[in-house]
Amino acid sequence: MHFPCYGRLRLALGILAIAFPALHAATPAIISFKKQQLSDQFWAEGANVGDFNKDGVLDVVSGPYWWAGPDFQKRQQYAPADAAFELKLGPITTVKVPGFEGVLGTNNAYSKNFLAFSGDINRDGWDDILILGFPGEKSSWYENPKGGTALWAEHVAIDVTDNESPTFLDLTGDGIPEIVCASKGSYGYATPDPKQPTEPWTWHAITPNNNYHKFTHGMGVGDVNGDGRMDLLEKDGWWEQPVSLAGDPVWTLHRWPFGVGGAQMFAYDVNGDGLNDVITSLSAHGYGLAWFEQYREGNEIKFKEHTFMNKEPSENRYGVKFSQLHAVDLIDVDGDGLKDIVTGKRFWAHGPAGDPEPGATPVLYWFRLVRNPDHSVDFVPYRVDDASGVGTQVVARDINGDRAPDLIVGNKRGVFVFTQQRKPATAEEWKNAQPTPLQP
Repeated sequence: MHFPCYGRLRLALGILAIAFPALHAATPAIISFKKQQLSDQFWAEGANVGDFNKDGVLDVVSGPYWWAGPDFQKRQQYAPADAAFELKLGPITTVKVPGFEGVLGTNNAYSKNFLAFSGDINRDGWDDILILGFPGEKSSWYENPKGGTALWAEHVAIDVTDNESPTFLDLTGDGIPEIVCASKGSYGYATPDPKQPTEPWTWHAITPNNNYHKFTHGMGVGDVNGDGRMDLLEKDGWWEQPVSLAGDPVWTLHRWPFGVGGAQMFAYDVNGDGLNDVITSLSAHGYGLAWFEQYREGNEIKFKEHTFMNKEPSENRYGVKFSQLHAVDLIDVDGDGLKDIVTGKRFWAHGPAGDPEPGATPVLYWFRLVRNPDHSVDFVPYRVDDASGVGTQVVARDINGDRAPDLIVGNKRGVFVFTQQRKPATAEEWKNAQPTPLQP
């Protein structure tokens, strides 16, 4: 039997970038990440943070456990480890593959825990845990008992959660996060009743019943048209939020192909022209990372695709390529005021076969956004780690209060925290640390 491996610390490989005035007064800095493996067991494809013991310090949650910050040495169980988080198929067994030894399920097993979130759902002042489940199954929130070691009470929020990149955020602009997903054939969102938060949440469909498959990939939220309202992004276009949500109207679909279905999708002004572009991986179980540049023809919104990493190394300016980008986050990693991309390879998404390069190195990367004087952009890749990858979720968040985002991963290789480190560097040191573009 394999037990959680606490305190495994090492510096991640090759993570070097410049930090700009927002954090370090224009002094170049070498960025690295300190890796801490909290567990080597597979319980979940996601992980997140929250202050679960209300001590003012963020903790980490993945699977049926949470680890108390700031050192994450103390693990506590909040849910049954043999029920809500049992492996989808097959018994738990020890599986050995090159470079990995840990607890996996046989028969290409899956976890019922697809993504983790936190928030004070019942408004009692304590962070609760929300688990978005395996596609087609329930999502539940776990009520913080306000201390102690007892298991937390489970409350089913929604009985069917579809799409492989559902999320929990404020879609409607009312200040209260909602579960945003597909369910029973439609996209929409689920809201809790603030007076009865333990009751099932109310489902609001925003699309017709288009019979969206439960395993549909690619979904996100962002203000595409700049009207101040969040829209829903999916692989086949974007759904425009109307002025009023009274009566649950159907949102307007603007069709556009954003790949065959990747992971989390984002609306962000990549090139600084005042229009929000779309950032997405192109195929969750294949290749491709791209941004779609928004432009206007009259009042019509259109997009130009810029794929900057694909199947061949030559398709990336720096020779980087990896498959199965099943989790993406967007955050300003280096403090230069521009948001960067965090992603990686999902390890054994469908087991040791059936996907491109399932046994390839499970890498974790961040791509630094650079706006060039000629109005072009570049995404410079920096490897964070080569022995973790991502799950269906990767979270970038400042967990220690130093204003530098850290990274949290939960997947078949375990649970990991990558704490960002910054070291002032001379201009020469910084120059030597940058990835080298391929020769034309």
